[in-house]
Parts: sequence; C-alpha cells; structure tokens
Amino acid sequence: MPPINHLSNTAKSYGAVTKTFHWLTALLILTALPLGWIASTLAHQVSDPASTASDGAVARAALLFSLHKTVGVAMFFTALARILWTVSQERPGLLNGDNRLEATAAELVHWLLYGALVLVPLSGWVHHAATTGFAPILWPFGQSLPFVPKSGAVAEVAGTLHYFAMLVLSAALLAHVAGALKHVLIDRDYTLQRMLPGFGAGPQPPVARHAALPPVLAGLIWIAALGLGGWSGLAALRDRGPQTAALEQVASDWQVQAGALEITVQQMGSAVTGQFADWTAAISFDERDTPGPAGSVEVQMSIPSLTLGSVTAQAMGPDFFDAERFPRAVFRGEILRTKDGYEARGPLNLKGIETEIVLPFTLEIEGETARMSGALTLDRLAFAIGEGMADDKSLGHAVVVSVDLTAKRAARPSS
Repeated sequence: MPPINHLSNTAKSYGAVTKTFHWLTALLILTALPLGWIASTLAHQVSDPASTASDGAVARAALLFSLHKTVGVAMFFTALARILWTVSQERPGLLNGDNRLEATAAELVHWLLYGALVLVPLSGWVHHAATTGFAPILWPFGQSLPFVPKSGAVAEVAGTLHYFAMLVLSAALLAHVAGALKHVLIDRDYTLQRMLPGFGAGPQPPVARHAALPPVLAGLIWIAALGLGGWSGLAALRDRGPQTAALEQVASDWQVQAGALEITVQQMGSAVTGQFADWTAAISFDERDTPGPAGSVEVQMSIPSLTLGSVTAQAMGPDFFDAERFPRAVFRGEILRTKDGYEARGPLNLKGIETEIVLPFTLEIEGETARMSGALTLDRLAFAIGEGMADDKSLGHAVVVSVDLTAKRAARPSS
C-alpha cells in the first residue's frame, strides 16, 4: 500500500495534491454561490427605481459583489491549475466502474464541473470588465481584460452566459453531492474516503474504462447552455431598445455630425461613466478674435436615453434623475470668446431645477467643419439627485460632464 500522504495519484487512489485541489475548489464554489445570490438580491433592491437606496445598503451590496468577484477569480485560476495537474496524473478507476450507467453519469458530471469551473468565473469576469460600474475585484492587477471593451451589449450577453453557466454548475454540483451520498449511505463503499485526507488507498477498483460518451455529452450540454444564454442575452438587448424621450426638432446654423455627451461619477471609489444616446444641439456661432459674445447654444438631453453601466435603472429612479417626471434636461447658453478660448454660460434645467453653469471648451475650425471639446463639474445635490445617498464616499457629489462634437456649418441661403 502506498503511503497515506503520497502527492500523486495512483491507479487506486488520489494523491494529496488532487485532494487539496478538490476541497479548495469546493470551498470556493460554496463561498461564491451564496455570496453571489445575496449580493444580487441586495443589488436588485438597491437598484429598484421605486426604492430609495441608502449609503449603507449600497456599501453592503458593493462589498458582497467585490467578495463574490474576488472568490470567482480565485476559483478560475485554481481551476486552471487543477486541470493542468489532472491531465498530468493517472486517473484512479471508479469503484462502481462495472456499472456502466452509473460510471457514465459520474464521468459526465465531472466533465460538466470542469467546464463550469472555467466558464462560470470567466463569463463573470468578462461581464465585470465590460461593465462600467462599482464593486471592484479585490486585487492590485486592474479590473479590465484584454480584448474586452467597455460595452453594455458585451456585458449583457456575458452576464446572461454567466447565469446559464451557473445553472449548469449548480445542477452538476447537486448531482455530484447526491452521488457521494449514495456511495456513503446506499453503496457503503470507499469512494468518499478516497478523497478525504488521512485515508489510505482502499480496495482495488475495476480496470478503468474511460469512454468518449461522457465528454461528448458534456460538450453538447455546454453548447446548448451557452447557445441559449447567448440567444437570451441578445434577445434582451433587442427587447430593451433605447428608452428615449421625444426631443424637439431645432434649427441650427451648425449641424452636429458626430459627438458624445457623457457624465462620470465616483461610486464606491470607482468611476462610472454614462452616455446620452439621444440629445440635440442648436448652435449659432460666428468666429471672433477678441473677447466677447460669439453666439448661442441650446442643448436638449433625453434623460431616459442615459446609460450608466450597472446602475442605469437606479439612476432613472425618483431619488436620482426621476426620468418619468422629468424626461428632458435643457441647457441654454451664450457662447463667449475669452482670453483663453471659449465658454458657454447659461441656465441648465435638470429635474425641474435651474442652475447657472459655465462650460469652458476648446474649438478648432477647418473650413466649414468645427470640432469642440469641453467639460465641467456639477454638484449632483444642487439638482436634488441622490439626496438619500449623501455620503460622498458611497456616491460622489461631483459629476463630470464632458462633451465632444463635430459640426458642419449649414449651407447659407443664396441671396
């Protein structure tokens, strides 16, 4: 009999390294699953547009999600190490290997678990990297992934894949536990003891016969699960569509050809950037070399068209933008040439509150095309946004508004 604490597998026993990987993986799974469930439940309560989120509730949700993501990343790298170790080791035969139906089922569950150990954390990691939101992974190596853009569509599909992969993991885990209990309570054999520390190799198993059917079946199940998850994610994107409010058609001396109107806020120490999908700008402008009035601008923004990463739904709620009651924001400003460049001064009407703002910007004009870029910082509390979250550490008071656009001078009517 080989020593109890041998490191490598044998034909009849699992080594200490395999046992360590097995129970470490079990610990990570059984930690990640309840953390994810509790965090998701709390996050749904916090992000419900009808609710008023408190600083404490947001902080708890962020912490739980951070722990869930961190455990998930640890599970991913543990799974990779475990798989590399497994392919280098001998696979002990099943004690019930003569029962081909049970042996096939056992191997199928193992193949499903191996796939889940990679696909569940990886899809969650892609979702995290593609999302603009809070709850960072608790490690010093950054939050992004190569080749994964910040994209609501990518995040939606990855999140749905994560959910379906988690369902396969949960089903395979329940089947694995049920099989282990059957070996203990009904078969009363040595199967569970072979994976426990401190136990010897046990009886000699039948000659191992590893058929091709289990991995093929597992592959088909994963193809079906991932296909259904991808289809569901794309369907959710199609059904959701842009939620916009009708904006007035405006005449403009300069027609905007392309541009971006964005806001950035700090939530739990992480920058969350959102963009308005629907906005218009009516611009009247004439160049001048000396300081003084140079024109006017009117910008209308559809509040429901704002996407703000993982907190979009919460941002539309009554305590924040209250998009149902106040679907539009309007800025009417005078364009002034200054010593250093240009600025637009005037009232911003947001959530029914009107406040004077100043937007400094740079301007480059080549022929009939103008390119401008500007930014300013607003206090969200000045517009009664998120008053229930007064703690600056939970949700920053400062909101950076940035605008970049390219406009072309409209054709002048011929005399």
